[in-house]
Amino acid sequence: MGEGTKERYQLVVIGGGPAGLSAAIYAARGRLDTLLIEKAAIGGQIMNAEKVENYPGFPDGISGFELTELMQRQASRWGIKTLTADVTAVEVAGTERLVKTSEGVLRCRAAIVATGSLRGKLGVPGEDRLLGKGVSYCATCDGAFFQDEVVAVVGGGNAAVTEAMTLTRFARKVLLVHRRNELRATKVVQENLFAELKVEAIWDTVVEEVIGQDKVEGLRLKNVQTGKTSSLAISGVFVATGLQPATAFLGGLLELDPQGHIMANESMETSIPGIFAAGDVRHNSAKQCITAAGDGATAALSAERFIIERRNP
Repeated sequence: MGEGTKERYQLVVIGGGPAGLSAAIYAARGRLDTLLIEKAAIGGQIMNAEKVENYPGFPDGISGFELTELMQRQASRWGIKTLTADVTAVEVAGTERLVKTSEGVLRCRAAIVATGSLRGKLGVPGEDRLLGKGVSYCATCDGAFFQDEVVAVVGGGNAAVTEAMTLTRFARKVLLVHRRNELRATKVVQENLFAELKVEAIWDTVVEEVIGQDKVEGLRLKNVQTGKTSSLAISGVFVATGLQPATAFLGGLLELDPQGHIMANESMETSIPGIFAAGDVRHNSAKQCITAAGDGATAALSAERFIIERRNP
């Protein structure tokens, strides 16, 4: 597909996580001509989860990778078309929506934004320079490189706890650095974490710098209560400080909340007719795999209704 071409679909789904895959499955079963766009690997953030234990139908749990692989196979069974591309903008042109991508411009009657979230960064010196040299955002991806080493995880939510638990399989010691004196993670997840002898928490502390020349050698820390700074010798740091909604490409087209999530009603309708939102990118999302899938189904059904009601005579 060339840069200037404008291929036409009834529905374009932007994002290949659980919300986008669920939307694609429902749209395909509704016999809508649907294209699913994902800029990276289909599956979204859940692919990094070592084990998903709260998705119905899997009493013994299932890895995030396996779960999304099954979703993708199900979507493929219904003939979903996919495109690997970066979406740069969405525009309205009369009765059509234009989805601008790195592979060209797509025309559609309706679009579902299911772009999910991007991992937050520390924004401190050394973080970008040492990325891939001890700085990581994915314990599942990189944990095995730190066999018998001392590593740190920065964050206090479910993502940080999951990263820390994954790292206990490899590291000799895992230090959890959090700016508060208690975690935000759910209680059962915390209980599992602190039952692990390899884990130690460093409370009321923020990272001010990642230290190292050719690789991570330590962190410069600051206690937010006392203001005291200190150094921590580690071989790797895993950043899990939260997720930011991936909505920058919308360029102000849709109404967003102050954090950048898309405002949508219970039918997943946004401030622009014919554009729907689903999953973690939506305001007040529970940010769970199962609710994202539910959002996707709802968005697809709403998009199907929108298209049928406005079908050309």
